[in-house]
Amino acid sequence: MTTATGPDLAGVVDDVLRRAARDNHFSGAVCLTARGRVLLEAAYGLASRRWSVPVTTATRFDTASITKLFTAVATLQQVEAGRLDLTTPITDVVDLEGTTISPQVTVRHLLTHTSGITDDADEEAGESYEDLWLTRPCYTVTETRDFLPQFGYLPPRVAPGTDCRYCNVGYILLGLAVEAVTGRTYRDYVREHVFAPAGMDTAGFFHAREAVPDVAEGWDPVTEDGTVIGWRSNIYSFPPVGSPDAGAHVRPRDLVAFLDAVRAGRLLGPELTAAFCTPQALHDADAEREVHYCFGLEAVVVDGEVRTLSKEGVNAGVSGLLLHVPAQDRTLALLANSEGGAWAPASAIRELLLTG
Repeated sequence: MTTATGPDLAGVVDDVLRRAARDNHFSGAVCLTARGRVLLEAAYGLASRRWSVPVTTATRFDTASITKLFTAVATLQQVEAGRLDLTTPITDVVDLEGTTISPQVTVRHLLTHTSGITDDADEEAGESYEDLWLTRPCYTVTETRDFLPQFGYLPPRVAPGTDCRYCNVGYILLGLAVEAVTGRTYRDYVREHVFAPAGMDTAGFFHAREAVPDVAEGWDPVTEDGTVIGWRSNIYSFPPVGSPDAGAHVRPRDLVAFLDAVRAGRLLGPELTAAFCTPQALHDADAEREVHYCFGLEAVVVDGEVRTLSKEGVNAGVSGLLLHVPAQDRTLALLANSEGGAWAPASAIRELLLTG
């Protein structure tokens, strides 16, 4: 653990995570900063339950849907370069002949989850992404275009712009657009133009079949009558290598570095840097708050003020959160190698960051 300032906050966060790890509810790593200074960087639990390898601060974790942030930046870089426009129909850029993807679906619709496309697994409706791979071998999906059969021929859920509903496959289409206009694979482009300039020097997309060191394995508990009796690997739960909607591997400090780089204007120009962190589409609202999608990020707005900017990621054997609190200029990156591991600690820590 390293502390630079705010030792009380760092100590309380560390205690929350240590207690969760002690009770076998959390295995992962954290990076917490305030005003650009590291308050806490620490690791807990096991990176491999099969071999009892401990997590370290060098361990890279699958980020699940947090990967969409990298895809959003890669897409907006093409807008700045003039290769795309936010109003560009996706069918003008990506060969979608024979699919049901409407020519009215634009880049903006895809970035803000307002495309109306039917997702391959509608998680807001309770569908399981893991269940997609019960009938299709996950190892057959390694390139971006391999995802198209899972959604490209389904009838649209609603017309584009009708509502705002989380949609994984919208980011698959954005990845295809990046590939089409750059002539590069999605993963190669992101490594060179997102990870490298953000200082994410060990981040990458690691194939499950490769012997890459310092990469956490995903495991979820098997329970009987509320008691953990074993652990189940997630190797059959999603494709074996990351894609535009999920699966990049990073350290928590890399997520903080990424958001710092965006906010500092090192990845995008001033206009799109501001837009990246600005609410773009209302997703949900109640009497106390509004939840908006930005371009990848999710903004919680209270009384007209953005209280938090965040992105969560979850899959079998994976959970994580990138959270920024603008008023206190605090950033939290929390990654776990189990599906439920991040959520209880994240809930407690979120309250500390907002009020502590």
